[in-house]
Amino acid sequence: MATKAYGAHAADRPLEAIEIEPRAPGATDVQIDIAYCGVCHSDLHQVRAEWEGTLYPCVPGHEIVGHVTAVGDGVSGFKVGDTVGVGCLVDSCQHCGSCDEGLEQYCENGFTLTYNSPTEDKPGHTLGGYAERIVVDEKFVLRISHPAEQLAAVAPLLCAGITTYSPLKHWGAGPGKKVGIVGIGGLGHMGVKIAHALGAHVVAFTTSESKRQDALDLGADEVVVSRNEDEMAAHANSFDMILDTVAASHLLDAFTALLKRDGTLVLVGVPDQPHPSPNVGALIFQRRQIAGSLIGGIAETQEMLDFCAANDIVSTIEMIPIQKIDEAYNRMQKSDVKYRFVIDTASLAA
Repeated sequence: MATKAYGAHAADRPLEAIEIEPRAPGATDVQIDIAYCGVCHSDLHQVRAEWEGTLYPCVPGHEIVGHVTAVGDGVSGFKVGDTVGVGCLVDSCQHCGSCDEGLEQYCENGFTLTYNSPTEDKPGHTLGGYAERIVVDEKFVLRISHPAEQLAAVAPLLCAGITTYSPLKHWGAGPGKKVGIVGIGGLGHMGVKIAHALGAHVVAFTTSESKRQDALDLGADEVVVSRNEDEMAAHANSFDMILDTVAASHLLDAFTALLKRDGTLVLVGVPDQPHPSPNVGALIFQRRQIAGSLIGGIAETQEMLDFCAANDIVSTIEMIPIQKIDEAYNRMQKSDVKYRFVIDTASLAA
């Protein structure tokens, strides 16, 4: 079925209206009419070939919320009319150790991303959520229980939400724990909301004094301007974990020094250039760790969605029509958004 979408044909060309043809639903597939799609910084990197391996035409989008319009004969978990989501993954090998543990994001044989991964379907690679509909195997479809009026703001949970929830849960953020969140952007603002809801004492780190009140409004108990040496020093040796969401290369030593013995600095942003080499002594003498984390598996993503629904957590968004996507990309590069753009897919009909 011909489907309206927005995609790019080359790195130096803007996104434009195109037609794609999602596969007909197979036995275990779910067809979803997309209502909203969040805009992730990864979309910009991929479309503009700032990361290697972009396949064109590139239709980005992996923060998808919509409604089921058809299911295959073998589908048991979903029915027409259900409100559902699709995140960053649409397939994995399903038989390696990681997949067996529900950690498809670490699939040892290679997962299939929602867009830009090789596939047998036309045009030879997956096409994402900047489109009217998508067809996904039911194992990678998620149930949404938020109320209808929140659905647009739910979309970024499928990437920004799970990217922060997974490490916060893994490293035990909760009552009695002091947790830092570095960066108050698309990822960081979700980190603050989720860590607060988990019951941790949350300290937000920002380079900008102007974001202090915003961070407090998001749920931070304290805010530290990281360029202020006195404010940083006041928190030395006190954090159980710090979640660093900043994707730009920066010195990590300032944050490792704030960790308790056995504390962990968790990185979820991938910089264009490597971070400067950290001071190893600061790790050795306090048994501190620097770790990384990648989204979450399907079961944990469903857990995150249910947790957010139960705690009335959604992303803070700015809605845009698809025709303003390149403008949104340019604004994202200037950090000119609070805190996530979401595409109203109805605008594709314009």
